[in-house]
Amino acid sequence: MRVIAGHYRSRPLAAPRGLKTRPTSDRLRETLFNVLAPRIASSVFADLYAGSGAVAIEALSRGASHVHLVENARPAVACIRANLSTLGITDGFTIHERSVTATLDRLAQQGTAQGLAQGTAFHLVFLDPPYESADEYSLALHQLAAGAPTLLAPGALVIAEHASRSPLKDRYAALRCTRTLTQGDAALSFFSFEN
Repeated sequence: MRVIAGHYRSRPLAAPRGLKTRPTSDRLRETLFNVLAPRIASSVFADLYAGSGAVAIEALSRGASHVHLVENARPAVACIRANLSTLGITDGFTIHERSVTATLDRLAQQGTAQGLAQGTAFHLVFLDPPYESADEYSLALHQLAAGAPTLLAPGALVIAEHASRSPLKDRYAALRCTRTLTQGDAALSFFSFEN
């Protein structure tokens, strides 16, 4: 696994040991960031269920201003910290060592209290829970929709990676699927917020 492009291009990344984490493949990450390329510069990017942190690190490499990595598995958090350290990345990120639900609740409360503070409202959100955890997709997508505009900046895009054989719904509250790209066993579904 490696960083595909940008400042840290071609640098290797570690993945957590074991079978509990399924890193997004280099090929799928390249497809994702080819689509997101015009939106990355200066964006606030959230990587939910971050695993190795590869997606968030790719966003930083390509010019995101800040990334939020949400992960509650200790081996994965250790891997994220190791990858950031190996690359010499010391700022521009926040690691949330708790569940996605708890993190989104906390950020929504902070954002409501402080207004749309820098680093609180996301321009881009990527979520990649375990494929078999259908409830996690629904919970996270509904929570993001309910938390807008505190969690989602105007024009935000939410992308979910999932098994291509298990399509997601067309709508989760005010988040509507606008596009799905399939690559082998994996798919990327793109959601936009509708008022």
